[in-house]
Amino acid sequence: MTDVYRTLAGRGDASFEVQGSEFIGYASPAGTVDEAEAFVDEVRDRHGDATHNVPCYRVRVESGGPGGGHMLREYQSDDGEPTGSSGKPALNVLQQRDVENAVVVVTRYYGGTNLGVGGLARAYSRAVKDAVDAAGVVEQRPQERFTVTVEYDDSGTVRGILESADCEFDADYGEDVAFDVTVAVADADGLRERVADATSGRADVS
Repeated sequence: MTDVYRTLAGRGDASFEVQGSEFIGYASPAGTVDEAEAFVDEVRDRHGDATHNVPCYRVRVESGGPGGGHMLREYQSDDGEPTGSSGKPALNVLQQRDVENAVVVVTRYYGGTNLGVGGLARAYSRAVKDAVDAAGVVEQRPQERFTVTVEYDDSGTVRGILESADCEFDADYGEDVAFDVTVAVADADGLRERVADATSGRADVS
């Protein structure tokens, strides 16, 4: 897989009606399969009275093979709709848009008119497209997370390094100071080395 991939900029949703049936698409970034499943559960909980909640996602996971790397975990379900009428067309949109680390759930409230397999496929595809458009698509580099723990004397130095780096971080000021860092995989080793050098190895990086 290439180093740069396309994913969602944030959450988005869109809704429309087809012959009385209401379709609501919900899209969200998801960095892991657990995050994707949690979003599916969140939408299902919100719309427990819906006729169907059709999920699909594409998430990068560690391949675990020689040389590391990533592979794509893809999932879709018809959630009670006719086989092939909803989950597969929904996932196809993410595949065609080449969007990864993304999850979409399409909620349907039945309106009394059967749409047929073709009509359902068109409606579910449209719901995913509209939700993805609402969320926005951005290019992203694979991210890595690690924690830097230091005593207070070194915390200012480490914070200065992190603020000058192209990364995101949260600081937890407890007995020691713990910085939870998210940075592009390609930049992670260099950032760890900068922190180690600046603190003469006193920083605990894990």
